[in-house]
Amino acid sequence: MAYMLDPTWALTRPILWLALAALVALLTLRTIRKDRKEYQRFKRYRTTAKRQEMFRRWLLDSFLSFGGLALVLLLLAGQFVAPLLQELAGWPGLRDIRALIADNAGFTVGAVIGLAIGLVALTALGVRAARTEQEIMTVGDIRSILPRNRQELRLGALLSINAGVVEELVFRLALPAAIYAASGSALAAVLGSVLLFGALHLYQGVAGIIGTAVVGAIMMVLYVISGTIMLPILLHAIFDLRSLVLIPAAIYRVHRIDGNEKPFIGALTVPAPAPAPAPEPESEPAAE
Repeated sequence: MAYMLDPTWALTRPILWLALAALVALLTLRTIRKDRKEYQRFKRYRTTAKRQEMFRRWLLDSFLSFGGLALVLLLLAGQFVAPLLQELAGWPGLRDIRALIADNAGFTVGAVIGLAIGLVALTALGVRAARTEQEIMTVGDIRSILPRNRQELRLGALLSINAGVVEELVFRLALPAAIYAASGSALAAVLGSVLLFGALHLYQGVAGIIGTAVVGAIMMVLYVISGTIMLPILLHAIFDLRSLVLIPAAIYRVHRIDGNEKPFIGALTVPAPAPAPAPEPESEPAAE
């Protein structure tokens, strides 16, 4: 990739600071004036046609804005990606984990398999509990965005995959590199990108901001430990697919609802369990 800025050029850091200031201003304006208003309007929609139209708008907007932002930042500061990763990999704790993984391939494979089994088991238990209690626990105000029929499920899947790709490219790869290039601080790169990632979810409320920031920090750690952005991309997409596809389908059975036949949106409800079959009457003993 041909980079726009030479690290040795005297104006590189001032240009990056200006770019970062403009980026923060634009994202702040977008979060306060656009995302919150759109989400509040979305929550009032009562037809799936309007909801699907907004889903498509969000999908295109996210792909173009965050995808374009990642491209611009990588053109400006992509040469700082490797030095930042190298410095982060040398932090105490992270360095030890990377060494443990490198020296114990079998343990690493076992840990990954165990983690996967644990996540599947916890998800299954959560689905069962939600069906029993007729409710699910969410972090942040995301209930309104859960798909309500099979058409919305498809858009939810596309939104999840897109978010996994473009958001990780921006907030784990490109933005930290730009902050690192401008400030020279790996700590500032990590904190700045994680906090901004959380703040962009203002529309989900305080719980959503905190939860998203925690997830962002975990993704950053996984990126540094693995040394590849593909792992956070994959896990981010899976996490969102769980929220926007698995939960609506497994708990609310929205995949059974055709939005063309039921264009109006009702409240999400857990389907009642099928009644148990009535016991067969006992047969009279035969007369002797």
